[in-house]
Amino acid sequence: MEQMKERFAKLLLGEDMSGGGKGVSSALALSNAITNLAASVFGEQRRLEPMSPDRKARWIREIDWLLSVTDHIVELVPSQQKSQDGSTMEIMVTRQRNDLHMNIPALRKLDAMLLDSLDNFKDQNEFHYVSRDSPESEKGGTKRKDDKWWLPTVKVPPDGLPERAKKFLHYQKDSVNQVLKAAMAINAQILSEMEIPENYIESLPKNGRASLGDSAYRSITLEHFDPDQFLSTMDLSSEHKILDLKNRIEASIVIWRRKMNQKDGKSAWGSAVSLEKRELFEERAETILLLLKQRFPGLPQSSLDVSKIQFNEDVGHAILESYSRILETLASTVMSRIEDVLYADYVARNPSHAGQKRNTLKEAPQVLVSPTEGTEKNSEDTNASMTLSDFMGWGQEQNESAAKKDPFGSDELLKDDDKYTQKLVNISTNRKPSYLDNLGASRSPTARH
Repeated sequence: MEQMKERFAKLLLGEDMSGGGKGVSSALALSNAITNLAASVFGEQRRLEPMSPDRKARWIREIDWLLSVTDHIVELVPSQQKSQDGSTMEIMVTRQRNDLHMNIPALRKLDAMLLDSLDNFKDQNEFHYVSRDSPESEKGGTKRKDDKWWLPTVKVPPDGLPERAKKFLHYQKDSVNQVLKAAMAINAQILSEMEIPENYIESLPKNGRASLGDSAYRSITLEHFDPDQFLSTMDLSSEHKILDLKNRIEASIVIWRRKMNQKDGKSAWGSAVSLEKRELFEERAETILLLLKQRFPGLPQSSLDVSKIQFNEDVGHAILESYSRILETLASTVMSRIEDVLYADYVARNPSHAGQKRNTLKEAPQVLVSPTEGTEKNSEDTNASMTLSDFMGWGQEQNESAAKKDPFGSDELLKDDDKYTQKLVNISTNRKPSYLDNLGASRSPTARH
């Protein structure tokens, strides 16, 4: 009870403990509270093992407190009331807002699936972890070669994992991958519904060329456009450079959309470029963003997303966005831990690759299931329902292109994976999310006031 009082006191004060009224909005306070809770509970999840009972109980208890706010976000809907004389009349009654009614149960289900996935690794003895402080002789050939030096090293048997253990890992990876894509879909939908803040719009240049730069603008506006060729000419050697490219592309899309919707041709946003060409350029830019999301899913939030979250005043949207974002981050973390074990198995079977450095910007989560895989396995169910991959709109050719660039991706490690795919229950939504909506890591906006 005392903990709950403290949590809600901080929310009511908008994180301004002086009580001076300089706190953030209720929406941002709740978003930060959910993000900070997840960081404190899941921040130490460095191994494939169940959460400790205390941490698990704390997560379930405190996330319930924060989500309880949504029970009181309602809308008025018509209903029939029967009077004592038998006549009926239409009245307005309250019910939970439709987007919350649809998505909160879905997110709770994804939450439970992730916790169950971690619980499934209880008492496993096929692999173990060696602390980063252990002698080099204990780490062997599986010593981490990436920038995540703080994580423990996975040790597997000298001849690799047994086939049964590998199949179990593949099954768990597919299950978590479906959770990841579902969380990404919900997060994308919510972000697309948030208004673009005026201060973000005011910070934009007047045209797409100024935002993209001459070289990128020329590549996108060529008559024959190839998104893969475009990315191959860009410098994607670091997280900062990839994020900068995403920021510039998102800014250009916002500029083009505003120009297409601009009614006053004499305004500063007017342009001589035809509407058809502008729509074509926007579609090409969205395609590039889609490829970046697939290949680099662990990037931080873009400037547009941070701005939307920071200035959003819809409490329902704030809760849905933050909850889906932290579940997306947790799913990506679990996927990465599973990939660590698969990589250790790969090195055990192929000692010559032990010295190669892994690219953590392109780890397992970006190798997404093609929308045609579910069709091939369940052709009779194709017309009955739409799979989550279909809903996200990820194309097979783009997935294959992304997978070829990672020598330790799922194509090499998971050749028999298709047999053990677990499908997630379809999540209904009113529309397909735009490619524009960035799917960043679980980071709150830095600006507080």
